Amino acid sequence: MKLRVQSINFDATNALESYIEKKTKKLTRLFDEILNVEVYLKVVKPETATNKEAEIKISVPSADFFASKVCDTFEEAVDLSVEALEKQILKFKEKLTKK
Repeated sequence: MKLRVQSINFDATNALESYIEKKTKKLTRLFDEILNVEVYLKVVKPETATNKEAEIKISVPSADFFASKVCDTFEEAVDLSVEALEKQILKFKEKLTKK
């Protein structure tokens, strides 16, 4: 699994990057054929409190999964995005086993 973290218009800290790596690696226990994980972090509408956006795109051999969340912190946005991706992966695996 290749992980790429891209922070747009700011520099992500090493602690944030390692947090993202830790959270996204957990997805491999659900589906071990994950090829790429791309994480995009950006600050939207700086005048509001909830302005941290995390977009995560996962590529597997026959599909792509995507989740995007906006929260108070990047960690919270990553957590919610990973939860959404877990649901998508489980649904995808269900379809595969029915075939």
